[in-house]
Amino acid sequence: MNLIVRLLINALIIFGLAWALPGVSVESFWVALIASVILGLLNVFVKPFLVILTIPVTILTLGLFLLVINALIILLADYFISGFNVDGFWWALLFSFLLSVLNSAFENSGKEKERR
Repeated sequence: MNLIVRLLINALIIFGLAWALPGVSVESFWVALIASVILGLLNVFVKPFLVILTIPVTILTLGLFLLVINALIILLADYFISGFNVDGFWWALLFSFLLSVLNSAFENSGKEKERR
């Protein structure tokens, strides 16, 4: 049940960011839900491989290269999902940064409610 709620929240965040950012578009909420699932799968299967391959660059940039990897994951999802479009690397970078921040905020607020 927790996974389904997290996917729905992530889809809402994706849908809201697509509305707020002119360089990102999502056709419908269902496409945002599919994008949420695909991004989750890419983060589980592809991202660890990219992180391992880029360890020297990541260390050299003090971890900032992980933002580039996140943007590449967004662009890869854009390639696979019709109806989810990102206009370029910089929009993908901004989208991935905001998506990470908002997901963290929702996750932390959920943990805070559990503590009470």
